[in-house]
Amino acid sequence: MAVQNRSTGPLDWEDLRVFVALARAGSLSAAARALKVSHATVGRRIAALEKTLGLALFDRRADGYALTAEGAAVLELAAGMDERALAILRRAGREAGLTGTVRLTTTEGLAERFLIPRLAGFHHRHPGIDLEVLIDPRSLSLARREADVAVRLARPRAGELVTRRLAVLTYGVYVAPGGDTSAWVGVDDSLAHLPEAQWLARHAAGARVVLRVNGLLAQLAAVRSGFGKALLPRWFAEEEGGLVAVPPPAPPPVREAWLVVHRDLKDVPRVRALIDAVVAAFEAEQELLGSSGP
Repeated sequence: MAVQNRSTGPLDWEDLRVFVALARAGSLSAAARALKVSHATVGRRIAALEKTLGLALFDRRADGYALTAEGAAVLELAAGMDERALAILRRAGREAGLTGTVRLTTTEGLAERFLIPRLAGFHHRHPGIDLEVLIDPRSLSLARREADVAVRLARPRAGELVTRRLAVLTYGVYVAPGGDTSAWVGVDDSLAHLPEAQWLARHAAGARVVLRVNGLLAQLAAVRSGFGKALLPRWFAEEEGGLVAVPPPAPPPVREAWLVVHRDLKDVPRVRALIDAVVAAFEAEQELLGSSGP
């Protein structure tokens, strides 16, 4: 393993922060997305840190970046610094008023068809708050400030998180008027872990799945185009309108929507304002969503 010439320059905290992100993400692209910087910036910061320390921190492999033994030892120390720095940021945020940026992460369907249209009032009431809505198939880390508030379709069990059940979402089978009721539109293997996909595998076994996609909006587009029928959230299909409900082969699954926030952020004013707006949006639409919330 190569050991680089040690630099006499000071240790840059930003280099360490990028190092921690890359160690956790495993690839330049994933780390760049988490940090909201370019691939080149991540690579440059890692090279600078390795030069400063005189150590090779990563093995560059075709499938990503793997920590060396020295890198793992540095990570153990740097991760603790990272967590303490983030705790300071969260504590400082509690002193801020109703200004600044607040980040909400959720699913594609809930973001585009449910929450964003219903958060216009939040924007008008709090013009000093800038809202970011992050649609990401991963569960973004609230502890690492990848997001401030999450609306998830499963209750997280780990971490210093505060959770609140928002609603129980019911499902139905829908087809376009005149569409093929014998064929299904399903999801691909990347979503096979979802309860909707497992329900379809159990109860539509032997039926033809004519199209598989990896997103709820793509399913809707396929149904509207006449490919066949699909298992869809009832609120989503009814918000869209123009679809026909057909009898399902078995009782459809239900999903729970949960609001999640880090314990240290729940009393930050701008975060609290967003939490209140999200809760109010769900409370106002319990009948549409399918059943009562908390």
